[in-house]
Amino acid sequence: MDERLWQIIVDSFPQMLGYGIKVTIPLTILSFALALTVALGVALVQYARVKVLRQICRFYIWITRGTPLLVQLYIVFYGLPKVGIMIDAFPAAVLVLGLNEAAYMAETIRGTLESVSPGQLEAGYCVGMSWTKIIWHVVLPQAMRTAFPALSNSMISMLKETSMAATITVMELFRQAQVINGRVYEPLALYIEAAVIYLIFCTILTWLQHRGEKRLGSYGGARA
Repeated sequence: MDERLWQIIVDSFPQMLGYGIKVTIPLTILSFALALTVALGVALVQYARVKVLRQICRFYIWITRGTPLLVQLYIVFYGLPKVGIMIDAFPAAVLVLGLNEAAYMAETIRGTLESVSPGQLEAGYCVGMSWTKIIWHVVLPQAMRTAFPALSNSMISMLKETSMAATITVMELFRQAQVINGRVYEPLALYIEAAVIYLIFCTILTWLQHRGEKRLGSYGGARA
C-alpha cells in the first residue's frame, strides 16, 4: 500500500466515523422508534380484528412490503414537492425508513401476539380486567419478549439501510464516503472502510441483542 493511499485511509476514517455517530446512529434510533410505534399499533389493530381498520392496515403492509425502499424515498423526497409537500432530507429518511420497517415488524408482533394462549384473555376477563388492561399487562409483555430477537434483527437491518438515505442527500456515513471518494477517487479502499464501520456498529448492536436476550431469558426463567 502506497503512502498516499494509507494517508487517505487514516484521514477519512475519523470523518466517516464522525458522520456515522452524528447522523447514522440517530437516524437509526429515530427510525426504529417510529417503526416500533407504528408496528405496535398496526399489530394490535389486526389482533383486535377491528374490521375496517384491519383492512387499512393490511393495505398499508401490502403496499409497503411490495415496493422498494429506494422508490419510497424518492417518492417522499423528490415526488411530494410536486404537490406542495416539502420535507427536509433527514426527516424524510426517518419517515420512510420507519414506515417501511414498521410493515415488517407489525407482522412479527402480530404473530407473537397470536402465539399467546387465548386462555389468558379469558382469565383476565374472569378477574374483571378490561381488554386494554389484559393486552397491556398480560399479553403484550409476553409477546414482546418473544419478538425481541426478531425486532433486534430489524434494528440491525435498519442501520444498514440508512445508507440508502445518501440517495436523498442525507450526509450520513456512506454519503461522506462518496464525498471523499469524489475528491481522491479511491473507491475500493474508501467503501471497504465504510463497510468496516458499518460492521463495527452492527457488531455492537448484535452484542447488545445477545445481552438483552440473556436478560429476558433469565427473567422468563425466574417467572417460571
